[in-house]
Amino acid sequence: MSTHRLSLNTATTKHWTLAEALDGAVAAGIGAVGLWRDRVAEAGLDNAARMVAERGLRVSSLCRGGFLTATTADGIEAALADNRAAIVEAATLGTRELIMVVGGLPAAPGPEQPAIPDGDRDLVAARQRVIDRLGDLVGFAGEQDVRLVLEPLHPLFAADRAVLSTLGQCLDIAASFDAHDVGVVVDTYHVWWDPQLGDMVRRAGAEGRIASYQVCDWILPLAPVALNSRGHVGDGYVDFATITRWVSEAGYTGDIEVEIFNEEIWATPGEQTLATLVERHGRYIEPHL
Repeated sequence: MSTHRLSLNTATTKHWTLAEALDGAVAAGIGAVGLWRDRVAEAGLDNAARMVAERGLRVSSLCRGGFLTATTADGIEAALADNRAAIVEAATLGTRELIMVVGGLPAAPGPEQPAIPDGDRDLVAARQRVIDRLGDLVGFAGEQDVRLVLEPLHPLFAADRAVLSTLGQCLDIAASFDAHDVGVVVDTYHVWWDPQLGDMVRRAGAEGRIASYQVCDWILPLAPVALNSRGHVGDGYVDFATITRWVSEAGYTGDIEVEIFNEEIWATPGEQTLATLVERHGRYIEPHL
């Protein structure tokens, strides 16, 4: 079994420091890491880049940029500034792939919140703002040789996290930009349900836009915090054989990143979690590459 293409996303070992995650990946024979900006910030950017290089690991992606749907001038400028910082971080860490969670509606009504203007519920307008902000960022990203990678999130998260719910929506927006500058990520947790997924993966491959393949499973019942309902590959409902075959046949040869949000898995010793990642990769992913 080869683990060369397997990548540990640091969200999966939430309670490990960056050094612990990097050392754990090396010990498990994992060839790459997907980094979250919080862990990079804790270690310091230059120090984080040095730590990765010293261990001979690749950085498969940096999470995350995005949240581009603000409507106010201050909100827009804050989003642009944060994304420019993330672009510089990606370049310094040695990855081209900056994962973009594009953002939800500007506000969401709730029992303790005032009513929001009807315009803030306009999904079409919010998606247009995503295109506008990408246009503001793509030149700077290109100067740093960083690709902005659009991630569709399950419709469960459309209100507060991502107004792009399907791979097709991401590809339609990416079409306004060169494939070298704007790509897409296929994350099994978010897209496994989409009846057009096979066609969209093939389209993404033909357009040269698949920048990342992230894997974890959809498990039930949903956790009280729905975001933390991801499971180990093979523990839920996702057809990894089919999706992995589609991604492979579409020409993707990059790293395969395991990104899990799950309170029970976070409470498990990290070495045990990585052993499970390696075993499941060999059983459910590698045979279909």
